[in-house]
Amino acid sequence: MATLPAKAPSPRLFAAELLELPRLMAAPLLGPVEIMPGQGQPIMVLPGFLAHDVTTIRLRRSLWAAGYSVQGWGLGLNLGARADLLDRLAMRITAFAVSSGQPVTLVGWSLGGVFAREVAKLIPHDVRLVITLGSPFSGDPRANNAWRLYELVNDHPVHAPPVDVELAVKPPVPTLALWSRRDGIIPPACASGLLGERDEAIEVECRHLGFAAARSGIQAIGAALARWLQCSA
Repeated sequence: MATLPAKAPSPRLFAAELLELPRLMAAPLLGPVEIMPGQGQPIMVLPGFLAHDVTTIRLRRSLWAAGYSVQGWGLGLNLGARADLLDRLAMRITAFAVSSGQPVTLVGWSLGGVFAREVAKLIPHDVRLVITLGSPFSGDPRANNAWRLYELVNDHPVHAPPVDVELAVKPPVPTLALWSRRDGIIPPACASGLLGERDEAIEVECRHLGFAAARSGIQAIGAALARWLQCSA
């Protein structure tokens, strides 16, 4: 598939993300955001690069309050691709699906969304829906403001992870891509993707660090869940 032309967000947008850090750190102390109600459907939330389940607490709290059954990914700090990561993640998702009696919806923030797409290709029978939040699944993997840090932390280049993946190939389940033109880390083109790489692209009014913590990001996720899970019920 042809590479989607894109360039990293501007220094101004990236600087704005740094100003968002205090709000992200305070998010676990904030109450849930009111969203459209669910009916007990299982949802697993995957954190972004160098993030932990703690960073998704406000989103998960909001989903619980709305009536969903929610888990974090439970794999500690997201340090990037590892040879056994998708297998370990698949085992957790399958166990959640079995205990819930139905497939799991995956909500992945940034790199967590990339992992959500890839694991859904391995176990599509256990995944109902994938929602990515500012995830760089399309285009040039270096057209963002995070790849240098990724390669500093890892022993492989960002375009050659230690697992066999085709990032732009859509999983065989409904796949939504939430993106923002205010994102200072991942450009809109890479997070929204091309037609055929996802089922729907949804613009959200928040920064990259606000997808799972800001009211606007959480409300957009809630609206997408309500609409798509109701359709697939």
